[in-house]
Amino acid sequence: MTTVSTRPPEGRYGRSSDETTDRRLKIAAAVLGTLLLAVVGYFGYHYVGQNKISAEIIKYDFSKTLVKVHLEVRKDAGASGYCTVRSQAENGAEVGRADFRFDGDATRIDKVVTLRTTSEGTTAELLGCQAD
Repeated sequence: MTTVSTRPPEGRYGRSSDETTDRRLKIAAAVLGTLLLAVVGYFGYHYVGQNKISAEIIKYDFSKTLVKVHLEVRKDAGASGYCTVRSQAENGAEVGRADFRFDGDATRIDKVVTLRTTSEGTTAELLGCQAD
């Protein structure tokens, strides 16, 4: 006894609808993946490439009415800008915020800045830097 096959012979009647759908999905995934990669690359370049000034807090000391913050600033030669630093009290309330300017030809600046506070601050946080 032989069994009758319900499938047509391979290659005789063209592609099946499943193969066509699979091919279209693969093309759509490749196009969308390439588009996503291009968008991430574009925003990454503008975020990293266009940021001409950056900084980090090395250490800080606090007292009743001020916080001394040691900042290390890296920037392009000749670029100018400012960095914003804030301090918070133990309960999380903001007790001080200030912008500190950096300009000149140096590409790396180590500076201790003083942030005046309304009450005792327990932290120092660098909110960000902005080039002019």
